[in-house]
Amino acid sequence: MLGARYAQVRRSLEEEFAATLAAERWHVALLQEAPLGWLRPLCRRARASGASARTARNEGAVLRAWLAARRPDLLGSWEGGSNQVLVRAPWRIMEVRRMTLRWVPERRRMLLVRIADPAGRSVAVACLHASVSDHEPERDVSSAAAAAAAFAPAGPLILGGDLNLRPRVCPGAFARLRERHRLTGETGPEAIDHLLHRELEVLAAAREMPPSWREVERPDGRLVRLSDHAPVVARFGVR
Repeated sequence: MLGARYAQVRRSLEEEFAATLAAERWHVALLQEAPLGWLRPLCRRARASGASARTARNEGAVLRAWLAARRPDLLGSWEGGSNQVLVRAPWRIMEVRRMTLRWVPERRRMLLVRIADPAGRSVAVACLHASVSDHEPERDVSSAAAAAAAFAPAGPLILGGDLNLRPRVCPGAFARLRERHRLTGETGPEAIDHLLHRELEVLAAAREMPPSWREVERPDGRLVRLSDHAPVVARFGVR
């Protein structure tokens, strides 16, 4: 019985999310539709730098933030969101750009960052939450890939996030990404969250993590789920 096992929490889960994220080992984290006000607390807790791009449902941001802090369960996704990239040392953010892919039916924006390490190696990272309905996800991802490739015409590139494209359903979309931009590395045939990449050594292929990675246990034994998506992780080597 799912309802008996999980608790509904009528408050922000920022603290639990920040603690969970900070406890993991990573150099770059891509977040989609994270609450606008979370970037600085997440960076502080994880000892990271970061950048964000506002996405949909951000009108009346002050009122939304006030309501979200008190009754986030009432607002749900209407709290407003942002795509975020967090980066830990020795990597640091060298450049940030934001691109609006569409305005209707909801605004979709991509966050682009260029990161570098002290050895002079650099990687371009694009974070995206694509649209949901009909053929809009494929259009969004195609536009995003072209923009990311223009941002980084050479060298390592990661295009990641909630792409809302399943390889089993849309094999042609992923084939075109490989042909046009050399982006590959789908998470799995049924996955919609991906870390597509170019010119990187794959040390561990992208995979979805088990539910325990996004759940925290309350004192009463019930669980709180921090995200409705399973985290996707991968390990890459940079030459």
